Amino acid sequence: MELRYLAAFMAVAEELHFGRAAKRLHMAQPPLSQQIRQLERELGVRLFERSTRSVRLTGAGESFLEPVRGVLADLEAATRVARAAGRGEHGRVSVGFAGASSHTALPLLTRGVRTAYPGIELVMQGQNYANRALARVAEGSLDLGFVRLPVDRPGVEARVVAEEELVCALASDHPLARRERVDVAELAGQPFVSFPADTGSSLRDATFRTCERAGHIPRVVQEAPDSYTILALVAMGVGVTLTLTSCTHIQQTGLVYRPLDGPPVVLRSALAWRADNPSPALRSVLEVAREVLPAPPSDHEPGAVGPM
Repeated sequence: MELRYLAAFMAVAEELHFGRAAKRLHMAQPPLSQQIRQLERELGVRLFERSTRSVRLTGAGESFLEPVRGVLADLEAATRVARAAGRGEHGRVSVGFAGASSHTALPLLTRGVRTAYPGIELVMQGQNYANRALARVAEGSLDLGFVRLPVDRPGVEARVVAEEELVCALASDHPLARRERVDVAELAGQPFVSFPADTGSSLRDATFRTCERAGHIPRVVQEAPDSYTILALVAMGVGVTLTLTSCTHIQQTGLVYRPLDGPPVVLRSALAWRADNPSPALRSVLEVAREVLPAPPSDHEPGAVGPM
């Protein structure tokens, strides 16, 4: 059954006049009459009683009208949704994130998308640490990911959204807590609390690189899956950790933060996506991200994704 037959039926049923219905449909009357006859043949029932003076619905026609209205209304709604999706105004975008640092940017992004494109659903996928998020974006199982530089996956584009520095978190009664700044070399032999090795945490990687440059390898005695738990363990005196300036809003009794001695160790966070991702909704989300998550001053140049 062709949809144009249903549209023809509804026009005639509402106008109860073939001439007016044909005009409404921008067609001649004879083809309209043919469509109605074809529809009646397919259904095996008469839909209209016709005379030279009037047209009226049969009982079958009256029963058929409301379901046809529903089908055509659903079709119109589906058409609007499809066109909106084509314009990037509707759809789903999966976003991978993890850690306290992304919690600053996420509310800005979600509120911005909800305001600008209420038809776009952001599917938030937590516990996707930077390296894992980058891998999933590269393989296509995530549309958008919060990652760290460098971004070295073929076909993946990135835009820097924040710069953060490493700081040392210690228990308030730790001997080094009395210092204004902490030399990473003095952390040699100290027990460390860290993310697990298999999480893909860029912060763990940065911690090990920073300590190795200072001449030692962190002695990890306790692992935890998120910054909140790690810092709670540090406050308990389990060990020390290197964390990010974006995490210093986490305040707990017995916990202090100290900047590192020497040149700052900077980590640059970015949004990453596949360049060949065809989703118009993703392009709309990236457009919002440019407005609500502007690049830091050193990265205002388009495409700047310098080293960590």
